[in-house]
Amino acid sequence: MADILAQTFQVEVLASTMLGIFAGMLVGAIPGLTATMAVALLIPVTFGMSGAAALILLGTIYTAATYGGSFSAILFHTPGTPSSAATCLDGYEMTRKGEAGKALTISTISSALGGLVGVCALLLIAPPLSLISLKFGPLEYFLLAVFGLSIIGGLASNNLVKGLIAGLLGLALSTIGLDPMAAFPRFTFGLINLESGIPLVPALIGMFSVSQAMILAETGNVVQVNPTAKAIKITLPTWQEMKCIAPIIGYCSLIGTFIGILPGAGGDVATWVSYNEARRISKHPEKFGTGIVEGIAASESANNAVCASAMIPLLTLGIPGSNVTAVMLGGLLIHGLVPGRDLFSVQATTTYAIIVGLFLANILMGVIGLLIAPYVQRLARIPYQILASTIILFGVVGSFAINNNFADVYLMMIFGLFGYLMRRYDFPVAATILGLILGPMAENGLRQAMVISSGNLLVMLLRRPISLVIVLVTLLSILWPVLSKRMAGSKPAHA
Repeated sequence: MADILAQTFQVEVLASTMLGIFAGMLVGAIPGLTATMAVALLIPVTFGMSGAAALILLGTIYTAATYGGSFSAILFHTPGTPSSAATCLDGYEMTRKGEAGKALTISTISSALGGLVGVCALLLIAPPLSLISLKFGPLEYFLLAVFGLSIIGGLASNNLVKGLIAGLLGLALSTIGLDPMAAFPRFTFGLINLESGIPLVPALIGMFSVSQAMILAETGNVVQVNPTAKAIKITLPTWQEMKCIAPIIGYCSLIGTFIGILPGAGGDVATWVSYNEARRISKHPEKFGTGIVEGIAASESANNAVCASAMIPLLTLGIPGSNVTAVMLGGLLIHGLVPGRDLFSVQATTTYAIIVGLFLANILMGVIGLLIAPYVQRLARIPYQILASTIILFGVVGSFAINNNFADVYLMMIFGLFGYLMRRYDFPVAATILGLILGPMAENGLRQAMVISSGNLLVMLLRRPISLVIVLVTLLSILWPVLSKRMAGSKPAHA
């Protein structure tokens, strides 16, 4: 325990935590920017950091950006992130009543407490779940890769076919480079820079960050702030209000934690499910959407609980629980942290330091959020063109810094254009990136399983119960988009 605390409270780790909080809040508060984009953009920044500092930075950005999305949702009726959409309903109505300060306070408290519940679930559930990974062989890893691809591909888009196509495209891109068993070049077109495969970080920056910058530059506008609006004054909730929202925060945090564990579900599903559950159990459901603190507490506690709980399948099985953790999977691998039992045994000090760091980050996020809330409305005045230029500048520097090679910058721009076209036509870029990440694991697992079973995979599958379970779960996961649409479809009509 002393080693874990010593690693957590290193200057580098604490600095990473503070950077993650401020960067995440900034990204979340500005409509159009996403946590996925921020995590992808800052992965190159983590290269010189320790594994604990790097993952705490990425995890803190995820959490703080999710919370930061409530700023614009409450002040401008414009959700900064998709998971803060339900916060608009009551948050903006409170702003219209002159209670913006109280709304921001409730959002801050609910987000911090919801995040703490998610971290506790990560601490309690992940270690025993990681024991299952010890029983995994090549066939199980192949099936896990297929499972991860199917759920992210299906949930990252409103169109299941487009999601699966995007995921399969990522798998195809992962075959570029040297054959892992025969060592001959594949699809490199004679380019030496492609013999080691598609570099992950330039692809991440291009697909998420550069494509987002192109969309922002194309939009060419900015959220307008009412010039006659009064300065926000933070108002702490009364004891009666805290007694009212405490059960809702606890209940909706558990809902968000459960949905976060389901790979691919994400905060946008959790926030609407929790909002509707809070309304269903309320003594005055007709007041939801008119500006009450219970609506904000339900939405914000749930979406922040998702952040940490989505890391449970990521750390134990290598299966991301959301789009952001799909990008974080690349960060894990870059720092030599391979998901599975080793994270909780061989590298236990680093892993538990990450968990303790996330716990601390949620507490600091709550304190800092209360201090800076009166000033956040100024962020929405930044023109999108300036944001787009800044994103591309950091993207170029980050891609070049990996290998000091301009070929990585060219690849980043190609993937940025490719990601822009995919987003324009509603193809999920997260599915393509996940296919690129999981492709080598799928190929190695399948080919090794074929060798071990002498080409008879069906017999090998029937003899391995874990493989059968993964196959069944994969088949069931394909039905999840239909279920999530039904849950999201139950949201209020005036949303």
